[in-house]
Amino acid sequence: MERLTIFGKELIDEKSITQIKNAVGPEDIAVLTADAHYGYGHPIGGAVAYKNKISLSGVGFDIACGNKAVKTNIKASEIDVAAVMDEIFRRISFGVGRVNKEPLDHPVFEKIAKADFSPQRKLLDLSVEQLGTVGAGNHFVDLFEDDEGFLWLGVHFGSRGFGHKTTTGFIAMSQGKGFFDHAKEGGMDSKPILFDVNSALGQEYIAAMNLAGEYAYAGRDVVVDKVLEILQAGKPDFEVHNHHNFAWKEEHFGEDYWVVRKGCTPAFPGQMGFIGANMEDTSVIVKGKDSNLSRSGLYSTVHGAGRVMSRRKAAGKTKWLRGKDGKKRPTIVSKGAVDFEAVKARLRNKVELRGAGADEAPEAYKNLDEVLSHQGETIEVLHRLHPIGVAMAGSETYDPYKD
Repeated sequence: MERLTIFGKELIDEKSITQIKNAVGPEDIAVLTADAHYGYGHPIGGAVAYKNKISLSGVGFDIACGNKAVKTNIKASEIDVAAVMDEIFRRISFGVGRVNKEPLDHPVFEKIAKADFSPQRKLLDLSVEQLGTVGAGNHFVDLFEDDEGFLWLGVHFGSRGFGHKTTTGFIAMSQGKGFFDHAKEGGMDSKPILFDVNSALGQEYIAAMNLAGEYAYAGRDVVVDKVLEILQAGKPDFEVHNHHNFAWKEEHFGEDYWVVRKGCTPAFPGQMGFIGANMEDTSVIVKGKDSNLSRSGLYSTVHGAGRVMSRRKAAGKTKWLRGKDGKKRPTIVSKGAVDFEAVKARLRNKVELRGAGADEAPEAYKNLDEVLSHQGETIEVLHRLHPIGVAMAGSETYDPYKD
């Protein structure tokens, strides 16, 4: 049994390999998928199977970030893509705050109000405000056309401020402080924060993480339903929905582990996943396969193409300054490597783009087809989805909850 399996080693920087080695103990099993890149205390695209431990650092700040995709019964040629994207960008909120003030109700609110981990109950108002908001960074609402001409919808985001505040609260608790006390966050190469799953703190974290997971699922459902309403589409013909920042209790090699996947999609035999590429290239629906390589990889696959360029390198250095109206706005300190005006010109007759910025340009990412080729006989591509509409938070959108 391999203690560290790396897919596509030639695509992965040495810092990420060092980081995953730093995250495991002698009883643990680790994986890097081919989209892996450097993260905070745990590489994005890294999975670790822990014996009797759970890693807050592996789950990350955006607890239960994930993807949902649905296939509609509409042909892409039947819709006015530009008009639909305008309506999506008008009615769905990106970043902090709700553009759309339509009241929302969802069973997850009652669960938060009665949360087993009682401090989360005080996050109810925040959860109500942010359910159905998408966030910034690489989070998106996209329209796709498959090879048969059918229209698909895909979304990517997580548990928003509810998950972020849950994480910072447990970082504080790991330092002997209260949940709402200020936490001292470690650096990129800090050892991961691990909880014994048999301890009171470990059990509290598991309960809080699972509730954040339900909240993330609810948010993605709300956004998908809103877009289907905009499209006047009926019930989807097909849907797939997964977390890729989460921890699950699983059996591997005849033993029980807590498997933490950060930027990793679970891909057990027959399990499907939606893997987004970037705003220009083809995304995919995949299905997990059973093979020796799949078992070595803890039945984990990529969650995207993976970055090759940091946000700062792509977009340049930006300072967020608060104006007299109290709102934070970006001020460019130095230019980045990506000419985003040229990117938009290139996409103009191909993709209806709303929002986004240089840090999310296709040039900042690996090629998804190449990444997938390094996953070998672990997955099967079922559908190829070509982007026709992309909505993301603009570079001027301030969002403290992006991971």
